[in-house]
Amino acid sequence: MSLLKGKTALITGASRGIGRAMAIRFARDGANLVLASKSTVPHPKLAGTLHTVADEVRAAGGTPLVVGCDVREEGDVQRAVDEATKAFGAIDIVVNNAGAISLSALHDTPLKRFDLMLGINARAVFLTAKLCLPLLQASAKAGRSPHILSLSPPVAARDGRFDPKWLKGHTAYSLTKYGMTLLTQGFAEELRDDGIAVNALWPRTLIATAAVDMLMGDEGMKASRTPEIMADAAYEIVTTERLALTGQALIDDDLLRARGVTDLDKYLSAPGVQPMTDLYVDPPGAA
Repeated sequence: MSLLKGKTALITGASRGIGRAMAIRFARDGANLVLASKSTVPHPKLAGTLHTVADEVRAAGGTPLVVGCDVREEGDVQRAVDEATKAFGAIDIVVNNAGAISLSALHDTPLKRFDLMLGINARAVFLTAKLCLPLLQASAKAGRSPHILSLSPPVAARDGRFDPKWLKGHTAYSLTKYGMTLLTQGFAEELRDDGIAVNALWPRTLIATAAVDMLMGDEGMKASRTPEIMADAAYEIVTTERLALTGQALIDDDLLRARGVTDLDKYLSAPGVQPMTDLYVDPPGAA
């Protein structure tokens, strides 16, 4: 059954990594994909552009729309919404995948870098939700179970405060990622009566992306799962009817196990290599 056939998903940061994998997974169901990113021309160090992903979307059975977009710019995001409306007449799914990272302490984080993370991470979640809201409301009225999905972690608390082990050494980055989750949980309550589901999704382990390659090199890439695990988890979320999951910050492998997936080894980046646990989550069974 093609649960996304005829539906339109806008994915930010869709030129590579997790965004690319999600676009291809949704395309296999016949979805329309609004591919939004700054990567419209080849990068000297990073593989993939929106146009190469568009080719893969077509091959998978979806219909792509390429939109050069800086998620920090209201005009760019509005243009993406307008072009999606013109091409497809709707937006049913918004995936906030674009991100910026700097795992640096206070004294090593330039203000410009902090502003970049704040703008691409937390502020963009607010901006895309605000500008897509009329179309998401229309989708709900048509019974199409619209969703907003952001890639951000569950808020881990200890003794009534944020767990300090996820703050120390990269407080600025953590602020912006937790900010995405707080927006997610707030929007879930605000939009519940509109019939719009809102969720956060985060990986249990490292995911083999350009960010991991940049931060940890080949060893990090080997000790990762592939982006397809996040794509499959996202698919499970956005095909969940109505508000069954709304407001939850979900972990990829927990969700897939709950949906009957038993073979997680198929997602290993390097077969036989145990993946490393990502930031903001503990390994299964940890106290």
